[in-house]
Amino acid sequence: MASFHTKTFTKNDEYMTPASAWQAIQHIIPENKTVWECFYGDGTSGANLRALGFDVIHEDIDFFKNDVGDVLVSNPPFTKKKEVFTRLKELGKPFIMICPTAMLMTKYIRQLFQNDSALQIVIPAKRIQFLKGGQQCEGRCNFDCYYYCYKINLEESITWL
Repeated sequence: MASFHTKTFTKNDEYMTPASAWQAIQHIIPENKTVWECFYGDGTSGANLRALGFDVIHEDIDFFKNDVGDVLVSNPPFTKKKEVFTRLKELGKPFIMICPTAMLMTKYIRQLFQNDSALQIVIPAKRIQFLKGGQQCEGRCNFDCYYYCYKINLEESITWL
């Protein structure tokens, strides 16, 4: 019988969003709304969204204690996905979050959004290669992500880029 081996890894939330991830969906980010990039990271994500012409609030403030902007656009810490999406649902604002594809099958996502047709999925054309220490992890990202969209009013429940 073949044995099953898993890779060991260290959980790390310090992977930043490349500008290309926001460029790929800039056409679905609502215009004329203030975007709250609600997870600060290294500060570049907000600058990248501003470079695309969006009015952006991107400050190093606690997401769980603040409520600013009209639409939330971010790459949240994956180790806190459950808490983040619970808070997002409480806020009730439109959002676009980059998260792993496997999250769609979790019990907490089903409980939060099962009867809510406002959750939509955008599937990127290729795997997002996050940044670590300012360097792109090209070819080293070993998982896929979706854009989880809420109240963005896309034409389809699932959109392929």
